[in-house]
Amino acid sequence: MPEAFPLLITAPSDHVGKRLDQFLASQLGSVSRARVQQLITEEKVLVNGTVAKASLKLRGGERITVLGETHRPPLKAMAEDIPLDIIYEDDDLAVINKPAGMMVHAGAGATEDARNRGTLVNALLHHFGRLSVVAGELRPGIVHRLDKETSGLIVVAKHDEAHRKLSAQFAARAVKKKYVTLVHGWMKNNSGTISQSISRDPVQRMRMTTRLEGGRSAVTHYSVARRVDSKFGKFTLLDIKIDTGRTHQIRVHLSAMQHPVVGDTIYGAPKQARGKSAAISLSRNFLHSAGLEFRHPRTLEMISLKSELPQELQEFLRKVED
Repeated sequence: MPEAFPLLITAPSDHVGKRLDQFLASQLGSVSRARVQQLITEEKVLVNGTVAKASLKLRGGERITVLGETHRPPLKAMAEDIPLDIIYEDDDLAVINKPAGMMVHAGAGATEDARNRGTLVNALLHHFGRLSVVAGELRPGIVHRLDKETSGLIVVAKHDEAHRKLSAQFAARAVKKKYVTLVHGWMKNNSGTISQSISRDPVQRMRMTTRLEGGRSAVTHYSVARRVDSKFGKFTLLDIKIDTGRTHQIRVHLSAMQHPVVGDTIYGAPKQARGKSAAISLSRNFLHSAGLEFRHPRTLEMISLKSELPQELQEFLRKVED
């Protein structure tokens, strides 16, 4: 939902005959039609200053005012029987090997729809029952996150004390995080550090950007594992270490270097990698959380875990290297 209310919208002439609820759902971004109808039922939508019905047909030129958000019940994640690849587990924490395509947790407002199904949190609640609640009822146990299309290692806290101590290590940049990624083109240098602040894109709100001042500091270190000159074009396989954990950090930083992650069409990768005589595509981002090293929150023992590239990434790499 928009952050500023009241929100004023004028119905354009090309929407004549469209239902009010249908029109508003198209104008309010990720807000579902069901939530728009709830807004109208709660009399938080005015048309030309008057309360209207969801079925009102637009004539064009109406001044529509959205007064505020809907009243929603408290959000809570639910357990769901989904297989988990558990790399490490004890009484305090677990480390999961997350597959690509799985969201870590649902977003606020998603409890009533399909986006609160199939998440890592749903699976965790089924397998472990009780988890830390420091991050709230939609994110039990979640200390840090991975993007939906990023696979690999993620640590989960089983109780609040473990959560706070693990979070402190992340905040102090004491957790060592290693990623493996394949990017388009050949990186000029064999290694380097990208230090560019990251902000939310003011136009495309689902994206992040390095092009604005005043963003959050972000540091990404890279080293070239190998360069590939294939019939599909040139690629570079990179080992990545990050000091910070900003939203989409690796993807944004590499895109800013003009070397987008393979499969990441949001940040500039082509839908297909094309050479002179062949093309290949990847249905996910070639980005994998391959290593985590941190101190156990209770014993202070150093825990170092690794995850091999999943089968679909190994297969893609084999094809481009043939």
